[in-house]
Amino acid sequence: MNKKIILLIGGPSSGKTTLINHLENEGHICYPEISRQVILDARADGAEFLFLENPMLFSERLLEGRIKQYENAIAEEKMVFIDRGIPDVVAYMDFIGDTYPEKFIEACEKYKYDTIFLLPPWEEIYTSDDTRYESYEEASKIHQFLVDTYKKYGYDLHEVPKTTVEERYQFIINRLKD
Repeated sequence: MNKKIILLIGGPSSGKTTLINHLENEGHICYPEISRQVILDARADGAEFLFLENPMLFSERLLEGRIKQYENAIAEEKMVFIDRGIPDVVAYMDFIGDTYPEKFIEACEKYKYDTIFLLPPWEEIYTSDDTRYESYEEASKIHQFLVDTYKKYGYDLHEVPKTTVEERYQFIINRLKD
């Protein structure tokens, strides 16, 4: 497997974090989803629900963080797996019906990932918590916005089957060997 930047995408609670953790346990370089950290940082600054209170500021922070992750991944000498990418920011903004500056589109066009794995909505594993605001129905709608956005930017999406984390891991590794 050559040096690549591989992205895991999907709506909330589709198993991305579990899969990223498994990839990391198997010795791969992995970058976690940054939105939880943005939420926790905002709470520390007094904004309890930044995404709901100021979606643009939240999205700008996500965009900055994801660009930094991309740039860090480029500097790595090995393959890097990332939980969510730059186009996710645009997909979420489209989902809530908000507008965004041209720099969001420019970032999606400038920073390109090598391979995208899509984790579909999975009601049986769906959970909510204090940083996940979406219902399962909303998560399913977000999934479609993600699919549409990534396809708009020219990506082929490889859908990961709903199965054990080990089998999902093996699916990804086998697909990367092709």
